[in-house]
Amino acid sequence: MSIPSTSRLGLFDNLKGDIPASVVVFFVAIPLCLGIALASGAPLFSGLIAGIIGGIVVGAVSGSQVGVSGPAAGLTAIVLGAITELGSWELFLTCVVIGGAMQVVFGILQAGVIGYFFPSAVIRGMLTGIGLIIILKQIPHFFGYDADPEGDDAFLQADGENTFSELFNMFNYTDDGATVIAFIALGILILWEAVLVKRSKIFNIIPGPLVAVAVGIIWEVSMGGGDLGISEEHLVSVPVPDSFDSFISQFSFPDFSAITQLNVWVIGFTIALVASLETLLCVEATDKLDPRRRVTPTNRELVAQGTGNIISGLIGGLPVTQVIVRSSANIQSGGRTKLAAILHGCLLLISVIFVPNILNLIPLSVLAAILLLVGYKLAKPATFLSIYRAGWRQFVPFIVTVVAIIFTDLLIGISLGLIVGIIVILYTSYQNSHFLHMSNDNGQRPVVNMVLAEEVTFFNKGAIRKQFDEIPEGSLLHLDVRKTQFLDYDVVEIMNDFVTTFKNRNIEVELIKENGTVYNPEDYFEVLGMRSGAVTSH
Repeated sequence: MSIPSTSRLGLFDNLKGDIPASVVVFFVAIPLCLGIALASGAPLFSGLIAGIIGGIVVGAVSGSQVGVSGPAAGLTAIVLGAITELGSWELFLTCVVIGGAMQVVFGILQAGVIGYFFPSAVIRGMLTGIGLIIILKQIPHFFGYDADPEGDDAFLQADGENTFSELFNMFNYTDDGATVIAFIALGILILWEAVLVKRSKIFNIIPGPLVAVAVGIIWEVSMGGGDLGISEEHLVSVPVPDSFDSFISQFSFPDFSAITQLNVWVIGFTIALVASLETLLCVEATDKLDPRRRVTPTNRELVAQGTGNIISGLIGGLPVTQVIVRSSANIQSGGRTKLAAILHGCLLLISVIFVPNILNLIPLSVLAAILLLVGYKLAKPATFLSIYRAGWRQFVPFIVTVVAIIFTDLLIGISLGLIVGIIVILYTSYQNSHFLHMSNDNGQRPVVNMVLAEEVTFFNKGAIRKQFDEIPEGSLLHLDVRKTQFLDYDVVEIMNDFVTTFKNRNIEVELIKENGTVYNPEDYFEVLGMRSGAVTSH
């Protein structure tokens, strides 16, 4: 049962859900932050900075109650190309700051309205496609094959494989210890959620993923050098500073000396545009996942993301966006206010300062088990069935989006789904321009009743022209425009053409307008034809 959007929660009104959710998102975020930094050719610590800023800063400024921000896989190719082009990490940070400032301007200019124009079927396709991508990409990590970095969501991978070839290739490199603990962790997660949380309140307070991670750490410590031990390349790898000064040295600062260079501004604009689009898409998706059906203010979200990118760029972090993997993990784990996102950022900050050595004992295969359940909840088989039952107009854009995301990436997949969605809308508009009924009068003369829709645009030209051409000779046409409020000029031209030819076909036309009054169609269409642009029929 959904809860009305008017229902409001204060920041501390859902502690029993937000605290466990923040822990789950924290564990999900660690490998993603590091993996995205690795795939981007950036320092590993920059991914953690972006995760911390995305949680604390963006989480505090954002109007989204369930969205979580951080470094995004969709920007890896842009970041890698930009660093290579500029030849300097510090110059790239300048681009991040510029991109963040542009996002703030986008929000002030009310550009967030773009997010409302994505069809529901495409957004659902995005969620399902990402769910399947999570499953496909995490299976190799589950079995201890970590050649491709976490966070690489593209079909063509950074390790030279693709999403499907990686699944076959992994059988040559599976790790016994990582696989065994992954199955144990998955069993704990399923048992915790399906059975234990229903038995006692204590299991609702302690998140299952925390227990699974703890068991994974114990496994690594106890199995150390044995046959089922897990080698270092299959563990989380957080940078470990040996002193406070070395920790501070991991931060980088932008080089503003090149701020007048055109390519710096072009890269900054590219970051702003792509990060804003990804954010708006994720906002639409997380709002649909939110059990309380709250609506995120999109313009404020752009300002929040821009603020986060400015600060992230100033201290050496990757660009941030709102991200669906962490957001969906947050929602599925009980997060209902922005406190969960803020706390996950705080946990990232505390852990990289005080306990990086403990984080480096976490098997990646255990985190893969957590993500597999996140992916399954996004891509349940029931989702496909429910969309299919909604009709082909919903299912076609949905399935195109899903397939395109799997075989390309998020933005290309969404773009293809949106194009197909527009085509479906145009086809539907083409079909629904009018209602047509044919009968015979007492004299056996064909009678055609054509009722025009409330709005008739140039999309409907073809359908209306076809119907006019198919009216039998000697017919009586009742053209009902009583409901029609808008007639596009292109349609008026077609009607004018018909008026000049219907006498030659022995067709009698009666135009029915207000109160059922019958008008002379020649006079009516002649007046409309003399007007320029779109016209109203009343």
